[in-house]
Amino acid sequence: MAYNVLMIADPGIDDSFAIMFALLNPKINLVGIVSGYGNTPKEQSIKNTAYLLYLANRQDIPIIAGAAGPLSGEPILYYPEIHGKEGLGPLKPPDTLKNVNVYDINKIIEIVKQYRGDLVIVSVGRLTELALMFILYGNNTLKDVTAFFIMGGAFLVPGNITAEAEANFFVDPIAANTVMEKAHNIYLHPLNITNKAIITPEIINYLSENSPTPFKPLLKPAFDYYYMAYQKNVPGIKGAPLHDVVPLMALTNPDLVKYIPRRVRVEEFGNSKGKSIADFRPKPDKERPESIDYIGMEADIQKFIVNFMEIFMQGECHI
Repeated sequence: MAYNVLMIADPGIDDSFAIMFALLNPKINLVGIVSGYGNTPKEQSIKNTAYLLYLANRQDIPIIAGAAGPLSGEPILYYPEIHGKEGLGPLKPPDTLKNVNVYDINKIIEIVKQYRGDLVIVSVGRLTELALMFILYGNNTLKDVTAFFIMGGAFLVPGNITAEAEANFFVDPIAANTVMEKAHNIYLHPLNITNKAIITPEIINYLSENSPTPFKPLLKPAFDYYYMAYQKNVPGIKGAPLHDVVPLMALTNPDLVKYIPRRVRVEEFGNSKGKSIADFRPKPDKERPESIDYIGMEADIQKFIVNFMEIFMQGECHI
């Protein structure tokens, strides 16, 4: 059985690996990609998504234009030292990609109606677009979505932007808190598991020589750039964590991640902006059942590595 998946991404190197993973995975039917600001400005994000779909020969998958900035209206910080100026490390999508058909955000509503009761939203970027759906269309607008698989937050570990905050929550904490409070059936994949989802240069070298996928030329240049950035930020690291692949793999491999049920909130302002909060006491305060989220606390990293290699050794993108 394949899962119908609407992705929200901001490619970005690890987002790009996540999109490639989704396109190659026979258990995923990718029904749309929302591309907004995040690792790059919105326009570049859309170009990168179009390039990946072009390589996969899947221009039938709708690209939806996401947000250009956070709900707070604060200036956006980009991280070219991690993702490169164009978002794909040293690579640049060709200028020949013209006349790409891009839908506006209303297309999300169409897709939710089309796959009513059989759609998973996988968000690996900022949470602005998801929050906007609740703001524009009301609290029940996404009630027919089966589940939300989100990469974001950090619990009982340091953040990666500030001492306490992870990037997707930090850049738009108002949106992150809105989504955590209003969406239902959320499976959250925070830094405490995604930091460990490390792929090594040896694996990428093997795939860049042997993978039969149309993405083969991208794998090594993009990964090497990303790995170099991680070596500066985390001295001694043996590879680079592909954070955004984790929620997709958790969806298609239900025993990959162990979750704990807790209500999650996000600090919206002040010195702890973007901090993800949950009650980890043995007897947490009682919360309404509908406010409970599922926080990923452990992941089978060996299984992650094996499945990653299996998917990237697939022959071609499925339809």
